[in-house]
Order: sequence, then structure tokens, then C-alpha cells
Amino acid sequence: MSTAAATSAALLELALDVAQEAAALVRERGAGTVEVAATKSSDIDVVTAADRASEELIRARILAARPDDAFLGEEGDDVAGTSGVRWIADPIDGTVNFLYGLPEHAVSLAAEVDGEVVAGVVVAVAAGEVYAATADGPATRDGRPLSVRGPAPLGQRLVATGFSYVREVRAVQGAAVARLLPQVRDIRRSGSCALDLCRVAAGSLDGYVEEGVELWDHAAAGLVARRAGARLEHLPGAGGKDLVVCGPDHGFGELLAAVRDAGFTGE
Repeated sequence: MSTAAATSAALLELALDVAQEAAALVRERGAGTVEVAATKSSDIDVVTAADRASEELIRARILAARPDDAFLGEEGDDVAGTSGVRWIADPIDGTVNFLYGLPEHAVSLAAEVDGEVVAGVVVAVAAGEVYAATADGPATRDGRPLSVRGPAPLGQRLVATGFSYVREVRAVQGAAVARLLPQVRDIRRSGSCALDLCRVAAGSLDGYVEEGVELWDHAAAGLVARRAGARLEHLPGAGGKDLVVCGPDHGFGELLAAVRDAGFTGE
């Protein structure tokens, strides 16, 4: 095993342990009354006490095991490191779903080496499913290899999307979705970028497009999708934020053209 492979395997092992521990915490917190602790980009972009507790757990476990690593999390301050490894965590991806008791939420944890994501884990909290990948290995769900869905005409593709918490941006997104809808089989909106990307990897979705997602939303799941045979690209969005488009490598050009024609991009 090469040094790089050994590193990614060790990072994945740590990520699996920590993400599953954080998911257990979130699951326990979700069994009681969930309340909003704060808001972020708008009055509908919420943070719960469980978000903060999950990230505190992840930070503590990672930095105890690897004190020289850097850390980027959604809810706390960035931590600089000297090892060349940076951890990227979303303590609850799908916080609004969690707040309402809906099952579509996940813990996401990825590790970068010199700016490249080499290990990623997404734990679907309610279902208990564990998606994982390394940059030099297969994408898996609960240890079993994943692969994207086979080729299909654009009109027979199921595409997921999401919406910004900034009202002006979501108005642009809504109009673009309305134009894309007649071109595909249907549109889904789960409320979790990480789970949507993992479902592209698993063949449960044919594509995903969303503007305004952050690195912690897609770092781990994007790696899972790519290792399962998907392609993921970043483009300037029509609302002024980063646009993520993901789908099986076969037929990706047709999906991307449809996304552009619908007005998702700012190009």
C-alpha cells in the first residue's frame, strides 16, 4: 500500500468512528424537543444546540487524535494546522429537517490532504446508513460498493435540488427549477445536500443541482459520488453564489446543458 493510500485509509478509519459517534449524539438529541439556538444567513437559516454539540464532539475527537491538523466546521472558528491535513465537518446537514423531526439529515466529515479530499464519511442519522469513500478506493454504503445509475434519456432522469435561505436567491432558483422540470422525469428536494449526492452515488438519483451550498455540505459526499462514477462541477450560479452540479459521468454533458438552459448559472 502506498503512503498516500495508507494515509487516506487511516483518515477514513478515524472519520468513520467520529462521524458515527456524532450521529449517535444527534439521534439522541432528536428524540427530545428540538429548539432553535440561533440563526445565520437569514431568519430561516437556523442552528440548534445539537448542531453545536455535534461539532464540538467532532472537533474534540479529531484534534485529540491529530492535534497538528487543521479544522473547518460550519458552526465554529477555523483551526489552522501544520500537518497538511484539514478536516471539513458539517455537524448536521439538513438542520431544518432535524428541527421538524424529518429523517433527511446527516453528519458529514471529510479529510483533505494538501487541498484534495482523500477521505469522506456521510452518516444518515435516522436510517443509520454510512456512506464512505477514499480518493483511491470504492464508494460504499454500509461497506457495500456503490455505483451510479445506468444511462437514461434526460426526460427519464430524476434530479434533486435545494434552495437558499436568502429569499432573493431562492426566487431565482425557483424560476430555474420551473424551467428544468418539464425536461426531466421529476424534481426532488430532500433538504440535505450530502444525502442527495450520496443518492446519486447509489443510483437513487440521476442528478443534483443547487446554488449556495458550502464546502462542508459536499466535501465528503462529493467524494463518495465521484468514486461511484459521478462527475461534480462548480459553476457561478445565477443568484451570485457557487453552483454545484453532479450526475453520472455518462450523460453529464446533457444534464449540464439542461441546467444552463434552465437558467441556474450566471454564465
